[in-house]
Amino acid sequence: MVLERYRARFRPQIERLSRPFLRWRPNTLSVLALALALVAAALAAAVRWTTPLLFLGVSALVLLTGFFDIVDGEVARSTGRASVKGDFLDHLFDRYADLALVLGVAASGFANPVLALLALASLLLTSYVGTQAQAVGEGRLYAGLLSRADRLVVLAFAAFLEFDWSLPWPWAPTEPWARFHFAGVSFTVLDVAFAYFVVAGQWTAIARARRVHRALSAREDRDDPPPSRPG
Repeated sequence: MVLERYRARFRPQIERLSRPFLRWRPNTLSVLALALALVAAALAAAVRWTTPLLFLGVSALVLLTGFFDIVDGEVARSTGRASVKGDFLDHLFDRYADLALVLGVAASGFANPVLALLALASLLLTSYVGTQAQAVGEGRLYAGLLSRADRLVVLAFAAFLEFDWSLPWPWAPTEPWARFHFAGVSFTVLDVAFAYFVVAGQWTAIARARRVHRALSAREDRDDPPPSRPG
């Protein structure tokens, strides 16, 4: 999944969806996105003591988090209120949202805690390389296998499957905690999502780092004076 590459194509639809929020402050929308992520994390954690049916709410709230994460930037650009401070707060809130969602799902009992920790490390590293590229003057990087839009969609879909398979459908697994079996290991669909985050996140971070390194090397070559010729 590489949803960021389609952002320009769907810009007219994004602008249309953002119109009802043009009177809102972009920072307010960013706070709302974070608040929705925190509620989704709390619902996911509550699954351990209640019912997997809560995963339906988790899925919906994660998608709403992604929606407002898109809308806040579009509102800022459309109304001329984009600022460095707003961009900083947006990225800061995104990282807190990522942290809360992964920890909330890990607390649900439907994900391996070690796998969740590795997934979180990969997500944070991916975002760090993207913002660090901007810090060294190469512009913010969104490219790669695992943009933020990708991971929110994957997480929402995985949470929905956990909800759907908790119902007494004919196709639902008979074992509530073991969705799949491979080489004697049992794992859930959320484990699969986190495993994807680990692999795709590391791939994305390395690809971004290589791109920045090449750009910085080319910049150094341009800035270095040519060697003087002897005699």
